[in-house]
Amino acid sequence: MKLGLISGYSGRRINIPIDNVLHAESLGYESIWTSEAWGSDAVTPAAWILAQTQTIKVGTAIMQMPARTPAMAAMTAMTLAELSGGRFIVGLGASGPQVVEGWHGVPYGRPVTRLKEYVEIMKQIFAREGPASYDGREYQLPYRGDAATGLAKPLKSILHCEEDIPVYAASITPRGVAAAAEVCDGLFPIWMDPDNFGVFDEPIRKGFEAAGNKTLADFDMSPFVTVVIGDSVEECMLPIRGNMALYIGGMGARDKNFYNDYARKLGFEEDAIRIQDLYLSGRREEAMAAVPAELIDACHLIGPADRIRDRLQRWKKAGDRGEVGTMLIGGGQPEALQLVAETML
Repeated sequence: MKLGLISGYSGRRINIPIDNVLHAESLGYESIWTSEAWGSDAVTPAAWILAQTQTIKVGTAIMQMPARTPAMAAMTAMTLAELSGGRFIVGLGASGPQVVEGWHGVPYGRPVTRLKEYVEIMKQIFAREGPASYDGREYQLPYRGDAATGLAKPLKSILHCEEDIPVYAASITPRGVAAAAEVCDGLFPIWMDPDNFGVFDEPIRKGFEAAGNKTLADFDMSPFVTVVIGDSVEECMLPIRGNMALYIGGMGARDKNFYNDYARKLGFEEDAIRIQDLYLSGRREEAMAAVPAELIDACHLIGPADRIRDRLQRWKKAGDRGEVGTMLIGGGQPEALQLVAETML
């Protein structure tokens, strides 16, 4: 089992917990991951962290694909990998219609098709086996659509990519998980119940079959796991309730919320419906209270230290089965980072 650290989203100001990052690096954490929504971007903090550290890898969880062309993402990844001695990891995601169309002003399109084409183009650019060319539904290199001049020729990256840059993707829909299993090196399934891998088993198997020769040994399942140490289990749930209510209740529209669908697949259908109803009607505190304690406890680690040590055994077993490769730890408590490292490494 490998461990990573989630740095989280920015608020009004950027506050990267560099002391936590250095602490995690000293404890043997393999990676730290930056995020973006519609404020700060994920790449600039990643570059800053790489400049402050020596051994820990830095990834993006996630870079929004519609915000960058595949070539721009490849250029960014190759540059950071080169400058850091191979410590950069690409993490991609489709985001949702609200961010894609409301913030970036581009069509949401076909997110699964976009992921496959995006990664294939990036890996073609990394490989430098020839000028990059691609004829897909979402992307064409060179561009041949409306207003094209017809003057462009395929190009080959000037920068040589000496490092094998891993590419991860965020997805929880069956088609998205299958696409990630086919073309990517790892998956962010947001939260995950380590005792309920069955929700991913079939789409991952389909993706591996499409890839030809992949197994779980070649694929890094990397769920986000919030760890909060405290005497009261219920009080430790409070910050997690807010986050899960936002995703289950408020991400996307009523009829297109992938996180709500995911909560239903985990066995919490009635709760997911109620959370969304409350959240979209503006009753956010009630939506937070409606997040089931059982769901929080299944996917995160909360309560006294001894309880967390005991609950970590579930994650160890999932790692032994190959169903979890990296736990990405959030929450921000230095003592939590140490407790998880002492138990899992």
